[in-house]
Amino acid sequence: MDELLGVLAPYVGRICGPIALQDGPDATQEALIAVFRGIGRLKEPAALFGWARAIAVREAIRWAERRRRRQTVPVERAEWDELPATTEEDPELASDIADVLRRLAPEHRAVLVLRHVEGLGEQEVAELLDVPVGTVRSRLFRARRSFRSGWG
Repeated sequence: MDELLGVLAPYVGRICGPIALQDGPDATQEALIAVFRGIGRLKEPAALFGWARAIAVREAIRWAERRRRRQTVPVERAEWDELPATTEEDPELASDIADVLRRLAPEHRAVLVLRHVEGLGEQEVAELLDVPVGTVRSRLFRARRSFRSGWG
């Protein structure tokens, strides 16, 4: 289990962090607990990462929505444990990206992370989030538009 945790924890954290922002560590922990509780029901071991990704996204969105519902003061600056490769050499750029992402709705952050960080296709994102492909496309459109307007 320790070896599995060592492999899954960074992967789940990379998914939860950009979606749940400052609640990323909590979402990661909850996702890992759910993975370990349900691992006995996993029928195909090769599906482990896809299954863990689905749990991580669900938990990250849940934590982000919870914060958004109770938010009464501005959100603190988000910290990324793992920065996209293009920002590793430029901490200021990474900070700017995190600030823009912080302003997006959790469902928009989720589609951006799944599409552009995880590299999933629109159909895969739709299946993972259990929404129609058209919903994924509209969320991507809105998320990209918001990202661009927040960047400018």
